[in-house]
Amino acid sequence: MSKQKDVDFYDPSYYINRELSWIQFNERILGEAKDKNLPLFERLKFLSITASNLDEFFMVRIASLKDMVNAGYKKTDIAGMTPEMQLRELYKVTHEFVKDQYAVYNKQFLPALSEVGFHIVEHHENLTPSQAEYADRYFEDTVYPVLTPMAVDSSRPFPLIRNKTLNLGALIRDKKGGEELEFATVQVPDVLPRIVILPKEEDSEDVYVILLEELIERNIHKLFLNYDIVSFSPFRIMRNADFSIDEEEAEDLLKEIEKQLKMRQRGQAIRLEAEKGMDPKLLSFLMEELHITEDDIYSISGPLDLTVLMKMYGMEGFEEHKSKPYQPQIVPGLEPGDDIFEAIRKKDLFLHHPYQSFTPIVQFIRQAAADPDVLAIKQTLYRVSGNSPIIAALETAAENGKQVTVLVELKARFDEEHNILWAKRLEQAGCHVIYGLKGLKTHCKITLVVRKEEDGIRRYVHLGTGNYNDSTAKLYTDLGFLTCAESFGEDATAVFNMLSGYSEPRSWNKLAVAPLWLKKRLLKLIDRETRNAEEGLPSGIIAKMNALCDPDVIAALYKASSAGVKIDLIVRGICCLRVGIPGVSENITVRSIVGNFLEHARVFYFENAGKPEMFCASADWMPRNLERRVEIMFPLDQEDIRQRIVEGLATQLKDNTKAHLMKPDGTYEKINRRGSEPMGAQAAFCIKAKAIAGAAGQAENTRVFVPETNAD
Repeated sequence: MSKQKDVDFYDPSYYINRELSWIQFNERILGEAKDKNLPLFERLKFLSITASNLDEFFMVRIASLKDMVNAGYKKTDIAGMTPEMQLRELYKVTHEFVKDQYAVYNKQFLPALSEVGFHIVEHHENLTPSQAEYADRYFEDTVYPVLTPMAVDSSRPFPLIRNKTLNLGALIRDKKGGEELEFATVQVPDVLPRIVILPKEEDSEDVYVILLEELIERNIHKLFLNYDIVSFSPFRIMRNADFSIDEEEAEDLLKEIEKQLKMRQRGQAIRLEAEKGMDPKLLSFLMEELHITEDDIYSISGPLDLTVLMKMYGMEGFEEHKSKPYQPQIVPGLEPGDDIFEAIRKKDLFLHHPYQSFTPIVQFIRQAAADPDVLAIKQTLYRVSGNSPIIAALETAAENGKQVTVLVELKARFDEEHNILWAKRLEQAGCHVIYGLKGLKTHCKITLVVRKEEDGIRRYVHLGTGNYNDSTAKLYTDLGFLTCAESFGEDATAVFNMLSGYSEPRSWNKLAVAPLWLKKRLLKLIDRETRNAEEGLPSGIIAKMNALCDPDVIAALYKASSAGVKIDLIVRGICCLRVGIPGVSENITVRSIVGNFLEHARVFYFENAGKPEMFCASADWMPRNLERRVEIMFPLDQEDIRQRIVEGLATQLKDNTKAHLMKPDGTYEKINRRGSEPMGAQAAFCIKAKAIAGAAGQAENTRVFVPETNAD
């Protein structure tokens, strides 16, 4: 115990920088793209995801660090790094990462795709005569009318290059004479498909495609008829998209966010992707106009913006090179047409998405909207799908005279525009719309349905770890809980009263709510395990989340580990905790699972001296979730649900195909199976969900009365 008191659990050397940890996460995704055990087109999808992730990382995290450096901010992070130190290290690792991405694309994917009959024509000079004829006709008929070439000279200033757009830059010279070079640019139109499918060659079923920018390059002389084209190259810029709003000054939050969205296109340029071999004069001109440095330039050996690979993944005809799509299974007792309120009254229900269908959650809102006994529906919305059935059901509920209150979080990053549209639609339908709390994002996932029944008013509650999004519910692993227990109903009412500005409750029955109570509750739970270990009582923590970087929580985990508490952490992405530090984290393991589904659930297990307590939450263990957002953690008390939690965590801890273990140096490596049978948690959950649905179907069939028929 005395040794533990001497340890500074906040020592910066015990922590990993958040941004560098995120890069490691993206490297794990890139590892899936390299994995030759996966179907080829699945690997293509993972490479596309790394590109999309990196774009957002630059627009938000790199942009934020640049702002700090520009403002002269010198404070160090939990790992002891100043913003300037972080940027310097990130420039190095991101340049290496991009090189690795394109090595995978050029050396692995291009040959492998050709082998299966999918050919990407990299250079338009390689088109066959028939392909060239088709390409030129397609350009004349479809592409040329859409293009807007723009020259820069004394009367025409450098144009606004929009964030994330792909462009062709050119140096041109007037044919009438003169040595002066002028700059011109044309945006590759995003209103047209970037992948152009070429006619099949005679006697071949192979697919040939060419990218739209190659067709424009092939015909670029047609855009500048009075000029000689000295050089041209594609380029793409990334701008600062991390806006902040002074909510004290913003009279209308909705209008202020709409204004800030437009500003994203004009934010500071923070990254320039340029084709390798770009004319130095052209590159120098772009650097000067965009006010960027050498560190911001990424020289690309291949097509810019690899998110285009997701479009290739979605093309038809190569299903044998993709994983067979998984169909979410029915939830026993919650099939379409069942009375969901009756089912919840019988017992609390627990759902595991996407292994089990998200349909019951949609069904919950739809039935509430149509049920004449339902008086009110209250719901939080953070991210919803493009054609959301939940939004439609809430509109129907309002039109049916229900009291409908919806909190739409306008500050959900990169979903602000969608959420503004949804908010306006819901208001038009007669819903009472709240735009979140001042200074806080509302990230909790909660629905409350108030229903009039024979024995009085009953409240039905849904709590979840993921968004009310029927599209991502097929791709993200999440947990959902449905109950009509009065204790949860009272707490749910208190949550919505708090969100609408009515009041904060004096106490909670079941829920722990951030930013005021959740972190304290977590620290108490961890501290209890520490005390139990010190007293020789059973102790242990298993925690699954997306990210772990709160220094107070990490310090508490270090203290628990040094007291002898065994701690197993399943952290998909950022993890600032280090394992294997003598006397500090020797009892902690960290694993990350990267598979076909995005691991998104947050679930926590505390041994509690042999009386385990289990919780699910909307929150990761990050300062933003615990201190600057409205989040909910809820207990799971029903025995069959608790058993599913224990089995689920045990399955993930046994994963030896998709799990990566953190090493003491902070890097990750895949688990060495040493000849043991492969076991993937996601595959196991798919099998289990099918078995549960199948068993329920068989049980139902045995209850069916089959009438006797005349053999004639």
